[in-house]
Amino acid sequence: MISAFLIGLVKIILVNIVLSGDNAVVIAMASRGLKPELRKKAVFWGSFGAIGLRVVLTFIAAWMLRIPLVQFVGSLILVWIAIKLLKGEDDAHEIQGSSRLLEAFRTILIANLVISLDNVVAVAGAAEGNMVLIIIGLALSIPLIIWGSQLIMKLMERFPVIIIVGGGLLGYTAGEMMAEDKIFRRLVVDSFPAFDDFLPVCLTVLVIVIGLLWKVRSSETNPSDCR
Repeated sequence: MISAFLIGLVKIILVNIVLSGDNAVVIAMASRGLKPELRKKAVFWGSFGAIGLRVVLTFIAAWMLRIPLVQFVGSLILVWIAIKLLKGEDDAHEIQGSSRLLEAFRTILIANLVISLDNVVAVAGAAEGNMVLIIIGLALSIPLIIWGSQLIMKLMERFPVIIIVGGGLLGYTAGEMMAEDKIFRRLVVDSFPAFDDFLPVCLTVLVIVIGLLWKVRSSETNPSDCR
């Protein structure tokens, strides 16, 4: 009995380390354009919101996943957010700080709503219905998301290529969600099994290409925003 609990605990820890990365990437990418004093607020409230969503979705995820095409629509929303985050906000200096903070917080909440819906299902699966393990998993996600987003933000400042990797990761996550949607899977994936691997890779490339092209075009339109 104890060994089964310990095995479940290890699974929960590993799943949370992997899945909390998506939440941390969203928070870091949405906050990177803010002034230093606003970044801390965005990370704190964004992390608080992401964790709150996980708690709520833990109890209603099973119901939400019964809604037709909810994962498919969620994956499209995540693709759009990933492209927008990859493009960045070149005109950030023209927008008031409070507006930028609210925009970042809104982006973080919407993206984490989509991501957390998928994540809590994985956590619940790893816990095999054990509520103690599920609660431990939620508790573990708190430091992972907060610490992870701060670390990723620092790495993005030092190595800008990580921004591209982050956008690609969100695109890959969207592809996995799309392939897992029950209706889309029945209509498309079951007939073309290759879509299981093709969709995540395709959306990864799509997000990176569109995001970078949009950023370049925006810089050419507003040359004064280039640095």
